Amino acid sequence: MDQTFQIILIGALLVLFAIVAGRVSSRLGAPVLLVFLGLGMLAGEDGLGLRYDDASGAFFVCSVALAVILFDGGLRTQLSTIRLAGAPALTLATLGVVVTAGVVALAAWAVFDNTPVRAFLIGAIVASTDAAAVFFLLRLQKLEIARRVTATLEVESGLNDPMAIFLTLSAVALLKLGGAHADLDVLVALRDLTIQMGGGALIGLAGGRALVWLVNRLEIEAGLYPVLVVVACLALFAGAQLIHASGFLAVYLAGLTLGNNRHRGSQLILRFHDGLAWLAQIAMLVILGLLVNPERLIPVLLPATVIALVLVFVARPVAVFLCLWPFRFTAREKAFAAWVGLRGAVPIYLALPALLEKLPEAHAVFGIAFVVVLVSLALQGWTVAPVARFLNLALPPRPEAAVRRDVDVPVGADRDIVGYTVMPGSIAVTRNMAELTLPPGARILAILRQGVVVEGGSTTPLQPRDYVLIVVDPEGIHALDRIFAPRPRRGRDAGLAAIGEFMVDGRQKIGDLGRLYGLEVKPEHAQMTIAQVIGAEFSGHPVVGDRITYGPVELVVRTQDDDGAIVGVGLELEPEADRPTLARLIGARGMRLIEPVRSRLVRLARRRRKA
Repeated sequence: MDQTFQIILIGALLVLFAIVAGRVSSRLGAPVLLVFLGLGMLAGEDGLGLRYDDASGAFFVCSVALAVILFDGGLRTQLSTIRLAGAPALTLATLGVVVTAGVVALAAWAVFDNTPVRAFLIGAIVASTDAAAVFFLLRLQKLEIARRVTATLEVESGLNDPMAIFLTLSAVALLKLGGAHADLDVLVALRDLTIQMGGGALIGLAGGRALVWLVNRLEIEAGLYPVLVVVACLALFAGAQLIHASGFLAVYLAGLTLGNNRHRGSQLILRFHDGLAWLAQIAMLVILGLLVNPERLIPVLLPATVIALVLVFVARPVAVFLCLWPFRFTAREKAFAAWVGLRGAVPIYLALPALLEKLPEAHAVFGIAFVVVLVSLALQGWTVAPVARFLNLALPPRPEAAVRRDVDVPVGADRDIVGYTVMPGSIAVTRNMAELTLPPGARILAILRQGVVVEGGSTTPLQPRDYVLIVVDPEGIHALDRIFAPRPRRGRDAGLAAIGEFMVDGRQKIGDLGRLYGLEVKPEHAQMTIAQVIGAEFSGHPVVGDRITYGPVELVVRTQDDDGAIVGVGLELEPEADRPTLARLIGARGMRLIEPVRSRLVRLARRRRKA
């Protein structure tokens, strides 16, 4: 009996330490996922002495955790993101995984002198980017990159697990057969892949629609809606896996469907799953860290590091540049996408079937996957922000979001009730509601100050931390967000180099811009606005950060209105290709700071030459 309580105590303390260590590490700039993994290793048999070698139990826990993480990722992905990046992301998630696996397999075959099938198993295990690692990294770094790039990375990481799992299980099956009959099983393999991908997609979309219907029709306590959603997610995952469809694809698409439809308890479900996804990530990495034996890593440490470097510097870039070649991505955007191909817990998880099937050298394969993940998290996870700045892709940070709470209304109502906390520095501070431009149809229900209803309603000046309850059309919520959110601080131009040195009105004629800056305007563009010229290059769907080269300058989408129309356009007078390396390293702000020093040195040099 005491052992049960000891396990509970140790497990709770590990999670507690992981949360605290993750918070401290994020302030120091260390990859938080690497901290969770290291904590598991520290608590293991060669560290604090906690013995754990149950590969089957680890596979069970990690399967549940990964399903929860992918569902949460789908829940937060907007359909606009899928429309924006669906084609390039799907190409990376399928062809890109195969190319990466093939290149890594060649390296593993050369380094380890493996059989081709075992080498391909290693390549398949490390071929997919980790959705959890990408989702968590971009969220923790609070890094703003051109939306087309981040959308591609997010969607790719959510879709590429089925292909990696299929390749891994196929290689495991071939190894069980001794590597024979490889050419006879091609049709069977294609059939299995179709069942996995097609079945997972159908189950996910249908299950997501059913879940939306169930949440909106079932009258239960508010706190039970998140529980209902998570158990439905796990039921979809397990049901899909039982019929050999991809449960991981199913839960991602189910989350996507639920997150993009109106349903009860939306904010409550989002907050619950945010915490649950963090817990799943911690549990997954700590358990995998416990499972590893550092002594078994030593024989494979050097060759596995070589494979990790091949993956980071050769395989992933080759796959990205090949797959994104047909799409409108600049070389710098492709380079960034190649660098952010993080490997997290998924490759270690994919190495578990080899252990469960007791394949020869399964522990070596597991160790290789573990080392590859360590190198990826340490090398790529630590350098994402510097690389974004070096490639001049870091956009200015978005304004802080408004503190908003949604109030459930009866199903079928065409109005929402939302509550806002008035944030210091927002437009609403010191103004009364009658002075604010509210969206059409919006009506104030109450203003609370320190828990007491304020008399006077709309004529009372608002103060920081007041709570305002408003009924509004769903389309007007974004306008209210802007009113109650803190305004961005002035004087901060971090990231402005990525969206142009100057800003011009995108609604003006490009001919006017040409006359002002001496640009040669193409005849077919004579009557077009700057926004129309840029939009034509992106099939009418440009996003912030998209850029085109127009003669000697670059035009960059800088701001858009609520309908996606381009309002502000950045003008880059010295395109990145012509800018010296120093400017790329320190950015436009750094160049302006050193310009007086540079000018003085130039004048001194000229005086010496004259003397």
